[in-house]
Amino acid sequence: MANVRLTNIRKSFGKTQVLHGISLDIASGEFISLLGASGCGKTTLLRMVAGLERVTAGAIEIDGRDVTSLPPEQRDIAMMFQSYALLPHLSVAENVRFPLRMRGMGTREEQREKVKAALETVQLGHLAERKPRQLSGGQQQRVALARAIVSQPKVLLLDEPLSNLDARLREDMQVELIEIHQRLGLTTIFVTHDQEEALSLSDRIVLLNAGKVEQQGTPDEIYNQPATGFASNFIGSANLLPAEIIDGPQGPVARFDDGQTLALEPQVATRGKVTLALRQEDLTLSADGTGPRARVRTRVFLGARNRYVMTLAGHPLRALTANDLEFGNGQDVTLAIDPARIRVIHD
Repeated sequence: MANVRLTNIRKSFGKTQVLHGISLDIASGEFISLLGASGCGKTTLLRMVAGLERVTAGAIEIDGRDVTSLPPEQRDIAMMFQSYALLPHLSVAENVRFPLRMRGMGTREEQREKVKAALETVQLGHLAERKPRQLSGGQQQRVALARAIVSQPKVLLLDEPLSNLDARLREDMQVELIEIHQRLGLTTIFVTHDQEEALSLSDRIVLLNAGKVEQQGTPDEIYNQPATGFASNFIGSANLLPAEIIDGPQGPVARFDDGQTLALEPQVATRGKVTLALRQEDLTLSADGTGPRARVRTRVFLGARNRYVMTLAGHPLRALTANDLEFGNGQDVTLAIDPARIRVIHD
């Protein structure tokens, strides 16, 4: 295990700058996710830590050693690619042994023992002699993971390793990655565009937007305390509604464009134009009540829940509810939400 420090990392391709001075301290044994939309720079940043892309400016340290200009083989890292990159003519065991053989790490017997241990870690010891084409997608993914950990690297880099799996396998592999990380404690940097993966796997999430750090924190902090409109919308797909905070008869309220109001917590000190972030799952709908009214446009059946797409004060609004609630298109419904769950984002 090792700590990783990134200091003012910048990257340009020609005249296009894709990373704008990113600094991060990653603790030894920490599982950190670089989360963001396609093109935000997360994979480029990972490849620079791996030594596969040159740094335009800034410094990278692994375990206190400056590795900014070192090639990948001198960084004591391992990287697992999205495509798995297994060698089709080699057995599972030989695929896993490959990095040990290339680096001349240990005797043949020592390599065999390390391969056996790595395959047991991913529960594939019984498939050691098979070829990759004889494996399912999930099994191939585990072979690639075994190959990445067999050399016991200081840092493990994972580039969207679950994106090629179907939903059920992806869920299973999330659990497996959590358990493997708990057992091995490797410092891990995980790249993903999937917020659920980042929330479920990470000790800390770094949300990137257009080559900059938008927000970083624990999964709970990122989800429940989004600092910006982008963070609110990207993590959990919150509703973002323009409003004005004014003094009401019993404390501050948010007033929408159509004059309807929503009660806020008494300690909210902000007044004036803001954006409210309302999580879909925090909204309660009813046929009547005293809260603001929204008009149903569409109901989307999701099995255990319904998603209602509505309009409030001319703005789109979505809510997730239990599937025993049914409202028709065009119906007006009352909204309720715990004031403590409302996030105020300053414009």
